[in-house]
Amino acid sequence: MTRTHITVDRTNVVAPLNRRIFGSFVEHLGRCVYDGIFEPGHPTANADGFRLDVVELVKELGSTTIRYPGGNFVSGYKWEDGVGPRETRPVRRDLAWHSLETNQVGLEEFGRWCELTGSELMMAVNLGTRGIENALDLLEYANGEPGTALADQRVANGRAEPYDIRMWCLGNEMDGPWQIGHMSAEDYGKIAARTASAMKTADKNLELVVCGSSGSAMPTFGEWERVVLEASYDNVDYISCHAYYQERGGDLGSYLASSVEMTYFIDTVVATADHVKHKLRSQKTIQLSFDEWNIWYLDEHQASEEVNDEWRVAPRQLEDVYSVADAVVLGNLLITLLQNHDRVTSASLAQLVNVIAPIMTEPGGDSWRQTTFFPFSVTSRLARGEVLRPRIDTGRYDTALHGSVALVDAVVTADSETGTSAVFLVNRSQTESIDVVVDLSDVGAGRIVEAVTLHDDDPYAKNTLADQTRVGLSPLAGAELADGILTVTLPPVSWSAVACA
Repeated sequence: MTRTHITVDRTNVVAPLNRRIFGSFVEHLGRCVYDGIFEPGHPTANADGFRLDVVELVKELGSTTIRYPGGNFVSGYKWEDGVGPRETRPVRRDLAWHSLETNQVGLEEFGRWCELTGSELMMAVNLGTRGIENALDLLEYANGEPGTALADQRVANGRAEPYDIRMWCLGNEMDGPWQIGHMSAEDYGKIAARTASAMKTADKNLELVVCGSSGSAMPTFGEWERVVLEASYDNVDYISCHAYYQERGGDLGSYLASSVEMTYFIDTVVATADHVKHKLRSQKTIQLSFDEWNIWYLDEHQASEEVNDEWRVAPRQLEDVYSVADAVVLGNLLITLLQNHDRVTSASLAQLVNVIAPIMTEPGGDSWRQTTFFPFSVTSRLARGEVLRPRIDTGRYDTALHGSVALVDAVVTADSETGTSAVFLVNRSQTESIDVVVDLSDVGAGRIVEAVTLHDDDPYAKNTLADQTRVGLSPLAGAELADGILTVTLPPVSWSAVACA
């Protein structure tokens, strides 16, 4: 049996944990909003029409910051359609996802939903078909103190207090030819810079996210970031990263190492941002907002007939059903985000409900946890204090896409105030259990509080409407802690977590 040794040095700090790393994403796409978080006729629905069973699952998931309302959707969105009396709101065609938008959920309702779930609202503005004036109007409506026209309109619509939205995305994926209003890096950099400057004039304490590349395979990757940041650097705080992963051609070994590609993505954007920083002789460091990341079987959806000539309200779109292997990869991607938490300080799992999501619902019926729910919810709950970068001595295996890759990956968090720590691990081997020894003596770990794993003898096992609890967490075999030394046995194709005190 392969053995792995992990050593934790309390001084090897990546960064203090920022809870925004556990953000998510709600877009007006498919059944994410309608029949997802919002279903007025459901037995659990509140007066706003929100499903309270979904609210409880979102709380359990531990989502912190919720990016809204898109996504591709935002590039054709008129925010004014989603405020005021519901009975007067227009129905419009959404060109991004070829569906009908009823506007029964808008800023006002979603703001109340965020309060129900205890989440921070992260708002995107339309820079595809609109621009500076629209962004400033939305900012005034959302955050303005009473006494101006749009702030008073918000008050008249029933919301006296400002929403106080701090994070704002300057459009979405403007590098993509699929985007409504797609533009070159030069053109986007100019409008983003002007919009950011105007918004910062209105409120200098806003945190603004400029669009980076929508994937590392884009032909403009790297150069897009350079051009956009050279234009907008002074007035933005983050640059976005978007990445989705899937198994292709039955190559499970490469798929389990997807985090290698995410690391490359992060390293490239950091290097580009820092190049611009030094070129401009700036004292400010741009952070990364990885505000779309997930498993998405995009190839299969592009080959299907989900989008057709019909215009429907909330059609079933992008409803991937996830396996154990998918959940292990997602857990490893979250480990990678934490390993790079000194620069990736905000992230959004895309999306939250029904659409490539950890939570699924059936109209009028049940809600349940997908396999991917578990590594996210446990990491969000157990990670506290500071993120530590451990030294990992482990075996390796060969992959077709990523070369030689470590069998075990891990990250650690430690909270000096509570004396607690947590270790998050993946075993990428498809055949071997791996004994792991973790030296936690430097963080003062004395006993195991919780030790769980996500594993199944069938790595393609899934939770479905017919069998909602087929896959779940189980106790981690062989978990022992003595004299600061933690020993565990990781089953093949597994994600695991151990909390200590």
